[in-house]
Amino acid sequence: MKDEVQRVVISLPATAEYVDIVRLNLYGVASKIGFSYEEIEDMKVAVSEACNNCVLYAYKHKPGIMEVTFEVQEDALSITVKDEGESFDSWRKTADRASLHDKDLSEAQIGGLGFYLMEALMDEVSVESVAGQGTKVVLTRRLVKSEEKV
Repeated sequence: MKDEVQRVVISLPATAEYVDIVRLNLYGVASKIGFSYEEIEDMKVAVSEACNNCVLYAYKHKPGIMEVTFEVQEDALSITVKDEGESFDSWRKTADRASLHDKDLSEAQIGGLGFYLMEALMDEVSVESVAGQGTKVVLTRRLVKSEEKV
Protein backbone atom coordinates (compact mmCIF):
# COMPACT_ATOMS: atom_id res chain seq x y z
CA MET A 1 0.00 0.00 0.00
CA LYS A 2 2.99 2.30 0.54
CA ASP A 3 3.83 2.55 -3.16
CA GLU A 4 0.25 3.29 -4.18
CA VAL A 5 -0.14 6.56 -6.07
CA GLN A 6 -3.22 8.62 -5.28
CA ARG A 7 -4.49 10.96 -8.00
CA VAL A 8 -6.64 14.07 -7.87
CA VAL A 9 -7.66 15.25 -11.35
CA ILE A 10 -9.42 18.50 -12.18
CA SER A 11 -10.47 19.71 -15.59
CA LEU A 12 -10.95 23.46 -15.99
CA PRO A 13 -11.49 26.07 -18.66
CA ALA A 14 -8.09 27.34 -19.82
CA THR A 15 -8.71 30.89 -18.65
CA ALA A 16 -6.86 33.04 -16.12
CA GLU A 17 -9.83 33.09 -13.74
CA TYR A 18 -9.45 29.37 -13.04
CA VAL A 19 -5.74 29.35 -12.15
CA ASP A 20 -6.65 30.25 -8.54
CA ILE A 21 -8.71 27.05 -8.29
CA VAL A 22 -5.62 25.04 -9.26
CA ARG A 23 -3.59 26.89 -6.61
CA LEU A 24 -6.24 26.20 -3.94
CA ASN A 25 -6.32 22.51 -4.82
CA LEU A 26 -2.53 22.38 -4.71
CA TYR A 27 -2.56 23.93 -1.25
CA GLY A 28 -5.08 21.37 -0.01
CA VAL A 29 -3.25 18.35 -1.40
CA ALA A 30 0.29 19.50 -0.50
CA SER A 31 -0.56 20.51 3.06
CA LYS A 32 -2.35 17.20 3.63
CA ILE A 33 0.82 15.25 2.82
CA GLY A 34 3.14 17.40 4.93
CA PHE A 35 4.75 20.11 2.80
CA SER A 36 5.64 23.33 4.62
CA TYR A 37 3.97 26.66 3.90
CA GLU A 38 7.11 27.90 2.10
CA GLU A 39 7.36 24.75 -0.05
CA ILE A 40 3.68 25.08 -0.99
CA GLU A 41 4.12 28.74 -1.92
CA ASP A 42 7.02 27.79 -4.22
CA MET A 43 4.92 25.04 -5.81
CA LYS A 44 2.01 27.47 -6.27
CA VAL A 45 4.24 29.84 -8.23
CA ALA A 46 5.54 26.99 -10.43
CA VAL A 47 2.08 25.53 -11.14
CA SER A 48 0.73 29.02 -11.87
CA GLU A 49 3.46 29.46 -14.50
CA ALA A 50 2.52 26.14 -16.13
CA CYS A 51 -1.18 27.05 -16.11
CA ASN A 52 -0.51 30.55 -17.42
CA ASN A 53 1.43 29.11 -20.37
CA CYS A 54 -1.60 26.95 -21.13
CA VAL A 55 -3.95 29.94 -20.85
CA LEU A 56 -1.76 32.24 -22.96
CA TYR A 57 -0.46 29.93 -25.68
CA ALA A 58 -2.37 26.64 -26.02
CA TYR A 59 -5.66 27.71 -27.53
CA LYS A 60 -4.81 31.07 -29.14
CA HIS A 61 -7.60 32.89 -27.28
CA LYS A 62 -10.22 30.27 -28.18
CA PRO A 63 -12.06 28.20 -25.54
CA GLY A 64 -10.10 25.22 -24.31
CA ILE A 65 -9.53 22.92 -21.34
CA MET A 66 -6.56 22.43 -19.05
CA GLU A 67 -6.37 19.23 -17.07
CA VAL A 68 -4.41 19.29 -13.83
CA THR A 69 -3.44 16.05 -12.10
CA PHE A 70 -1.94 15.88 -8.61
CA GLU A 71 -0.15 12.58 -8.01
CA VAL A 72 0.56 11.89 -4.36
CA GLN A 73 3.39 9.45 -3.76
CA GLU A 74 4.94 8.43 -0.45
CA ASP A 75 7.74 10.98 -0.71
CA ALA A 76 6.75 13.35 -3.52
CA LEU A 77 4.01 15.32 -5.23
CA SER A 78 3.83 15.51 -9.02
CA ILE A 79 1.58 18.05 -10.70
CA THR A 80 0.77 17.60 -14.39
CA VAL A 81 -0.73 20.48 -16.38
CA LYS A 82 -1.99 19.26 -19.73
CA ASP A 83 -3.71 20.92 -22.66
CA GLU A 84 -4.78 19.81 -26.13
CA GLY A 85 -3.97 23.07 -27.88
CA GLU A 86 -1.10 24.26 -30.01
CA SER A 87 2.36 23.28 -28.89
CA PHE A 88 4.38 26.03 -27.27
CA ASP A 89 7.50 26.53 -29.43
CA SER A 90 9.74 27.66 -26.58
CA TRP A 91 9.28 24.30 -24.85
CA ARG A 92 10.73 22.45 -27.82
CA LYS A 93 14.01 24.27 -27.51
CA THR A 94 14.69 22.73 -24.10
CA ALA A 95 17.85 20.94 -25.24
CA ASP A 96 19.16 24.06 -26.94
CA ARG A 97 18.31 26.35 -24.06
CA ALA A 98 21.30 27.92 -22.35
CA SER A 99 21.32 28.50 -18.64
CA LEU A 100 20.52 31.95 -17.31
CA HIS A 101 23.31 31.61 -14.76
CA ASP A 102 25.94 34.32 -15.19
CA LYS A 103 23.73 36.21 -17.65
CA ASP A 104 21.80 39.42 -17.44
CA LEU A 105 18.02 39.09 -17.13
CA SER A 106 17.65 41.03 -20.39
CA GLU A 107 19.27 38.07 -22.22
CA ALA A 108 16.36 35.76 -21.39
CA GLN A 109 13.91 34.90 -24.15
CA ILE A 110 10.49 36.47 -23.77
CA GLY A 111 8.13 33.80 -22.45
CA GLY A 112 11.04 31.63 -21.35
CA LEU A 113 11.34 32.99 -17.83
CA GLY A 114 8.42 30.94 -16.58
CA PHE A 115 10.23 27.74 -17.43
CA TYR A 116 13.36 28.85 -15.57
CA LEU A 117 11.20 29.75 -12.60
CA MET A 118 9.55 26.32 -12.62
CA GLU A 119 12.98 24.66 -12.74
CA ALA A 120 14.24 26.78 -9.86
CA LEU A 121 11.25 26.05 -7.62
CA MET A 122 10.69 22.35 -8.30
CA ASP A 123 12.93 19.29 -8.05
CA GLU A 124 12.02 18.01 -11.53
CA VAL A 125 10.34 19.61 -14.54
CA SER A 126 9.55 17.80 -17.77
CA VAL A 127 7.74 19.07 -20.84
CA GLU A 128 6.25 17.10 -23.70
CA SER A 129 4.86 19.11 -26.56
CA VAL A 130 3.53 17.60 -29.77
CA ALA A 131 2.26 19.81 -32.58
CA GLY A 132 -1.51 19.54 -32.83
CA GLN A 133 -1.78 17.32 -29.74
CA GLY A 134 -0.96 19.72 -26.95
CA THR A 135 1.54 20.15 -24.17
CA LYS A 136 2.08 18.31 -20.91
CA VAL A 137 4.17 19.86 -18.13
CA VAL A 138 5.06 17.66 -15.15
CA LEU A 139 6.33 19.38 -12.00
CA THR A 140 7.67 17.23 -9.15
CA ARG A 141 8.66 18.21 -5.63
CA ARG A 142 10.06 15.69 -3.17
CA LEU A 143 8.94 15.72 0.42
CA VAL A 144 11.91 16.00 2.77
CA LYS A 145 10.90 14.76 6.18
CA SER A 146 12.63 16.42 9.08
CA GLU A 147 14.32 14.28 11.72
CA GLU A 148 11.99 15.75 14.36
CA LYS A 149 8.94 14.06 12.84
CA VAL A 150 10.46 10.57 12.89
